[in-house]
Amino acid sequence: MTGTEITSCTEALRLLAAYLDTELEEHEHGEMERHLQRCRSCYSRAEFEAHLKASIAELAHEPVPPRLSARVHTLIREFTVAGDR
Repeated sequence: MTGTEITSCTEALRLLAAYLDTELEEHEHGEMERHLQRCRSCYSRAEFEAHLKASIAELAHEPVPPRLSARVHTLIREFTVAGDR
């Protein structure tokens, strides 16, 4: 962003992933914070996305069942072979 204020929800939602990943410039981050303070809808969406991201991160520590792992590897091999044709 180039110094403009985040006024639309469309713009806020476009930047939401970068905001949650702390990838925004300092100015953009501040603008996003101000938008989320004013806009209940975007705030709720940001909260949902943050909780979802945290839940997915927790799953990364769960062991993958052997049957699922074998199935995924089989599918990868099948797609690789099909792509080589």
